[in-house]
Amino acid sequence: MSANPLTDAERLRMSFALRAQRMEYPELRGELVVGGSFAIAAALLAGLSGSTGHFSFATAALYVLCFALAGHVRFDIGGGFTVPTQVVFVPMLFVVPASAVPLLVAFSLALGMLPAIAAGRVPAIRLLTVAGNSWFAIGPALVLVLAGDRTPYGHWGILCVALAAQFTCDFTAAAVRERLRHGVPIGEIVEEVRQVYAIDLAFSALGLALAFATVAVHRQWAVLLVGPLFAVLKVFSNERHARLEQLVELNDAYQGTALLLGDVLEADDAYTGEHCRSVVRLALDVSREMGLDADCRRRVEFGALLHDVGKIAVPNEIINKAGPLDEHEWAIIKTHTIEGQRMLERIGGMMRDVGYIVRSSHERWDGGGYPDELKGQEIPLEARIVSACDAFNAMTTTRSYRPEMPLADALTELKANAGSQFDPQVVDALVRVVQQPTAAQGPVRRGYS
Repeated sequence: MSANPLTDAERLRMSFALRAQRMEYPELRGELVVGGSFAIAAALLAGLSGSTGHFSFATAALYVLCFALAGHVRFDIGGGFTVPTQVVFVPMLFVVPASAVPLLVAFSLALGMLPAIAAGRVPAIRLLTVAGNSWFAIGPALVLVLAGDRTPYGHWGILCVALAAQFTCDFTAAAVRERLRHGVPIGEIVEEVRQVYAIDLAFSALGLALAFATVAVHRQWAVLLVGPLFAVLKVFSNERHARLEQLVELNDAYQGTALLLGDVLEADDAYTGEHCRSVVRLALDVSREMGLDADCRRRVEFGALLHDVGKIAVPNEIINKAGPLDEHEWAIIKTHTIEGQRMLERIGGMMRDVGYIVRSSHERWDGGGYPDELKGQEIPLEARIVSACDAFNAMTTTRSYRPEMPLADALTELKANAGSQFDPQVVDALVRVVQQPTAAQGPVRRGYS
């Protein structure tokens, strides 16, 4: 089974925290390997500088400074961020020897980090990330050196290959780094860099236009014209960062609210509270088995935790009655899903979605459930998962009116009701989860009841 994907809020929280932390060994190993290989590749490429033209220290210093300043305009995306350095990087490839560009990029990134290090916001050891983050410069520089093309208005095919080489080198470095860190899986890296590369592609067009102007009129200072653009982007960047921090805090508030309601439910009825936690564990395992994304799993988690929250409004003498309920009592019990939704809608935000899952958690696949008699795919998938896991846990737990059912009998009952009470695909996934063996023994219940 693949590693579990993270929600956007989880990735943002990790990203914000990571920038201020010292490196643990797995991360340090990844940076040393990826960064060390960059240093070797950049040094070998720089050895070719004699064949690529005159090196101007003044021009190099100007572009290094502009690149470093552009690096301070950060837009958070997923578990990382992107910067508009492409606007400076593209003309840099043509105004200084291309073979020297990777080393200049690394120096620019290090220079850009110094203020944060001096202010204590970033530990100095994070300078080790500079080399690994500079791998993107190797590809296009190598393509231009091998092609012997010093002009941005030369062969368009070469420019396209250079851009493709940039993305390839950057992605490979990121993949190797995460592999060594045992971090984000390849699939998540692909999903994340799609946004980053789309932004880089847009900035590449602006950078190429700047390169045309710079080379055509021989005015290396033309790069300074993007200064006002960076100032505006910096304002938007700060605003976005503040909003994303609020998003993380809001997500934490939602989770805290859900846990608080779970505690209230347990305080009101200990069995119901423990039952909900058991259903959460099982429902999350079933969600992973079905390959659901992180946002869907989060809704399953909250829906499972709070699927019985409306029972707070149901008298305890009905909840704990020893024996079958009469028609009036059963009618009262059926209102708990509506009460649960009403409570969660008052919280607002994502809890509205969770409220609909809670409302639908006692619907049946054949349309015979309550309160809305939804049928089949009309029932939210999260609610279908919660429903099956809720029933399995109830069957394998001792209740006030009957003893627990043997595991084999409970599984038989689940399968018998697949296609009538339960979604058949959910039942298949639940059975696989429950029957998964451990290294030491056969099927294990893993604390689901």
